[in-house]
Amino acid sequence: MVAAITATDAASRTTAARTSLTSNFETFLSLLTSQLKNQDPLSPLDSNDFTQQLTQMSGVEQQLLTNDLLTSLLAAQQGGLGGATDYIGKDAAAVWSATRLEGGKANWSYELGTSASEASLSVIDSSGKTVWTGPAPDRSSGTHDFVWNGKTTAGGQLPDGGVYSLKVTARSGTNDVQTQVLTRGTVTGVEMADGKPYLTVGAALVPLSSVIGLKERPAT
Repeated sequence: MVAAITATDAASRTTAARTSLTSNFETFLSLLTSQLKNQDPLSPLDSNDFTQQLTQMSGVEQQLLTNDLLTSLLAAQQGGLGGATDYIGKDAAAVWSATRLEGGKANWSYELGTSASEASLSVIDSSGKTVWTGPAPDRSSGTHDFVWNGKTTAGGQLPDGGVYSLKVTARSGTNDVQTQVLTRGTVTGVEMADGKPYLTVGAALVPLSSVIGLKERPAT
């Protein structure tokens, strides 16, 4: 079994390798410069040999850059995941609307910037199709919770496991009301996807970058 390499281990290894490569790189430049200065004018360095040596020099430089890049990528991934683990067990709020239907229900929160004279909610599936539309249960300004029972507008029950998003439309007279959809709940896990840390909040997987609020859960 191969042991996991941490960012610290990688940095230590690449530092030693970089020291060696840098020394070789500087020695190579010195020798090449000396060779060019002291070459026989009647028998100059063959252009093919000169090109080959320049290519070798570029290869050494590329090795140095590659080592630095790999180390920084490893540090970013492990640092992001390590920081995300501090969120586990805390209550989080994220500007995020996608969640799974589990146990015949899906949970969201929606926020209205001001009180609305009319407001509606729409549940949209992963293909972009609206499966349910209805009036918002609360049209006052502030943040409100909404639980969808997994039924379509026509009354059919959708199966668990699908991913759905919530859309809010609100107006006050002739003016649009500013809205946003939130995912709120306790953080139960973290994972990396596409090089970015994500938090498991209820039935939703939200990017760490979408989190706008965090607090300790009250003692029970």
